[in-house]
Amino acid sequence: MSLDWLDRTVTTSTYLWRLERADGVALGFTSHDRDLVIDGFRYRAAPGMVPSSIALSDSLEVDNVEIAGVMTSAAIAVADLEAGRWDGALLYISLADWQQPEAEPLPLICGEFGEIVRSGDSFTVEMLGATSFLDEPVAPLTSPTCRAEFGDYQCKLSLRRYQREGQVLSVDGDTIAIEALGDAASDFAFGSLRFLDGPNCGLSYAIVDGEAAVVRLADPPAETVAPGARVLLTEGCNKNFATCRDRFSNSINFRGEPYLPGNDLLTRYPGA
Repeated sequence: MSLDWLDRTVTTSTYLWRLERADGVALGFTSHDRDLVIDGFRYRAAPGMVPSSIALSDSLEVDNVEIAGVMTSAAIAVADLEAGRWDGALLYISLADWQQPEAEPLPLICGEFGEIVRSGDSFTVEMLGATSFLDEPVAPLTSPTCRAEFGDYQCKLSLRRYQREGQVLSVDGDTIAIEALGDAASDFAFGSLRFLDGPNCGLSYAIVDGEAAVVRLADPPAETVAPGARVLLTEGCNKNFATCRDRFSNSINFRGEPYLPGNDLLTRYPGA
């Protein structure tokens, strides 16, 4: 990698941001006053977006950086921030030569969006670097319920077997009636609902309960939901051993200790 352009008397460097949302949308911004096209990807001019100081090291310290900006770009809308479209988005920051866009950029930091704080028309994003995951516990704590997420590499069940597409019949706050769901709505408790079209396309919501053909979400949809909107429903699991054994026949992959005595063992009433 040649970085001769960093040694020039007059600097020609510019910051590049590449953002990739969880719904597949990828956006590019640059601190330069003109758009740049690098490797076929367009970075829009956004001089108002400024990163905090970035320190690179080979230590195990957490590489965090805060990005403050003004919502001058229509691509980063207030409604999208409030709807959670940017939660968990991936972010890559690099330094490039705006006079020679074909030159290889200098990678600075990469990670995912953490806490997003709004203040008026401005926003501040905390970016969590790769080393932030070192804060997670090395050994899991024991628990009577399953520690795996339904359908992940520990659970080993294929989510496709427990998903169903349908159309919205009606919406009343946080409750949604789904066509062709029959009386199976209760199976989707602790699951999720993802919108496949309409203003909420790409957004997922946790399902807390269900009855007949109606599911109740943890939060109301961010935008208006029209009848006929397509949704993808994924069944949920309450993480109890009996559910894992009887409903999913997956007790061999249960990640919990249902028969391990708890902290209340010494205070239990005899015979309880």
